[in-house]
Amino acid sequence: MSDAAISGILQEISRSISDLQGIPQVKKLVDKALKQKIAVEEIVEKGLKRGLDEVGSRYEKGEYFLSELLYAGEIMTSLFDVLKPHMKQDVIDRKGTILLGTVKGDMHNIGKNIFGMMAQFSGFRVCDLGVDVDSKTFVEEAKRTGADILGMSTLLTSTLPEVKVVLDRLKEAGVRGSIKVIIGGNAVTKQFGEEVGVDAAALDAVEGLEICKRWMAEK
Repeated sequence: MSDAAISGILQEISRSISDLQGIPQVKKLVDKALKQKIAVEEIVEKGLKRGLDEVGSRYEKGEYFLSELLYAGEIMTSLFDVLKPHMKQDVIDRKGTILLGTVKGDMHNIGKNIFGMMAQFSGFRVCDLGVDVDSKTFVEEAKRTGADILGMSTLLTSTLPEVKVVLDRLKEAGVRGSIKVIIGGNAVTKQFGEEVGVDAAALDAVEGLEICKRWMAEK
């Protein structure tokens, strides 16, 4: 298959995601690329990631809103299931590991899931602990996985104190210095992040992902 033909398919995939053409259409194009023996790495980097980056860009410009970001997350979820069997482990692990979870007392997961899926398609390995995660579990999994980054989500102001609890537990376990901590969610502000001593507070999934990419580039 010629380079031009490969490039054409990858551009179609990218456009189908950035224009939110729908899960069936995107899956059809990805299946076409796989049948043409295009490497999964190229599909991810030059198709999916570029499309997702454009979604993020449009969101930042105010052209897309939360509903579009949510739908892009649904598309990515469906595609990851299709591509995962074809992925080499180093494609997934290339940028590092993010440990992710919603803090104790909070059952919300939409924002966390969007961020997690975007991170996976940007080359991170994501260990998602789910919702209502207590501090002990965060610390145990941070040690077990050797994660580079811990991402905590909280949408409720009543669960904000849990962030400090986790940070204190990380310090007690002697692992705080070896892991970056980022928080996000509707209850989170930059000021709160500074007060409790996290490394970053992200106001949305797009910003959070850019921060994580920068951290790994600096390592």
